[in-house]
Amino acid sequence: MSPPSPAAPAAVQVRRPLRTWDLVLSIVLLLLTAGLGLLLLVMSPFLVMASDPCGSGVQCDLDQMGVGFGIALLGPVLVVVAGIVVTVVLLVLRRLAFWVPLVTSALAAGVFVLGLALIIGAVPGATF
Repeated sequence: MSPPSPAAPAAVQVRRPLRTWDLVLSIVLLLLTAGLGLLLLVMSPFLVMASDPCGSGVQCDLDQMGVGFGIALLGPVLVVVAGIVVTVVLLVLRRLAFWVPLVTSALAAGVFVLGLALIIGAVPGATF
C-alpha cells in the first residue's frame, strides 16, 4: 500500500484590486443621482396643475393623466433605488460601477419626461 498523497493546496481566491477612483466617483455620482431623484419627486405633485383647464369646456382624458402622474411620481424613485442597489452590488464585487449612476440619472429623467408627456397629452391643446 502506498502512503497517502499530500492533499492538493486549496485554491486561493484572489479578490480584484480596489479601484479607489471608481469608489469615490461612484459615491459622488450616487449622491447626485439621489438628489435628482429627490428633485423629481418634489416636482411631480406640481404636475397636477396640468388639469386646471379640465372641466371648463375642455374634455381631458383623466385616466391617461392618472397614469402619467403615477409614472412621473413613482417611476424615477424606483429607477433611482434600483440604480443604487446595482451600484452597491458592483462596488462590493469590485467591478467598475461609476457608469451605473450616470445611466440611472438618464433613465430617471426619461421616465419623468414620459409621465409628463402623458399628462400633457391628456389635455387637448396643451403643449410643453
